[in-house]
Amino acid sequence: MNEVEASKFQERFDVSRETIDRLGRYEKLVEKWNPVINLVSKNSINNLWERHFTDSAQLFKLAGCPERWADLGSGGGFPGLVIGCLAIDKTPKLELHLVESDQRKAAFLSTVCRELDINAKIHADRIEKITSLQANVISARALASLSDLLALSEMHKSDGATYLFPKGARWKDEIEETRGKWKFDFHPIPSITDPAAVILKISGVERV
Repeated sequence: MNEVEASKFQERFDVSRETIDRLGRYEKLVEKWNPVINLVSKNSINNLWERHFTDSAQLFKLAGCPERWADLGSGGGFPGLVIGCLAIDKTPKLELHLVESDQRKAAFLSTVCRELDINAKIHADRIEKITSLQANVISARALASLSDLLALSEMHKSDGATYLFPKGARWKDEIEETRGKWKFDFHPIPSITDPAAVILKISGVERV
């Protein structure tokens, strides 16, 4: 475990040493599985704490205290498993759902949840095929365009749901491209890991 980065993470997010240890074990599992199923890029495997853990954890701070969280296209667990690690101490009653259609990645998610005692349900199927999750918060990282994300999320949202979507430098273009299909309120929150990126906090979503 990178103790310097772990210490920075602990201070930034005010988490317990148990949470840091749990993330350290998660880091080792990513390193073990990555050569087989390509969970993260080779360029970021040595920078997991900043590039993936911190980038994911910043969503947790924006969510408030939801009862049910759905992470779509969870992949290697970013942000879903990081949310699960933080929730153990911060919001232990959170009902967390991770959706991942790739069977090998879904198996990885299940393994991490089991070994780290993360309370999450893994849905190893396509987003549009599972039963409605009725989530208060819906997240997705590097999954699809904003318009497609709103379409994929539509059946899984509860009334008044909040969407948290990390987006890169083209986020304004995505907003404009989506306006003709959807009506929504949004607040772009600067990313703490990339000066060109934002987290789009979206609410009031309706089809045009």
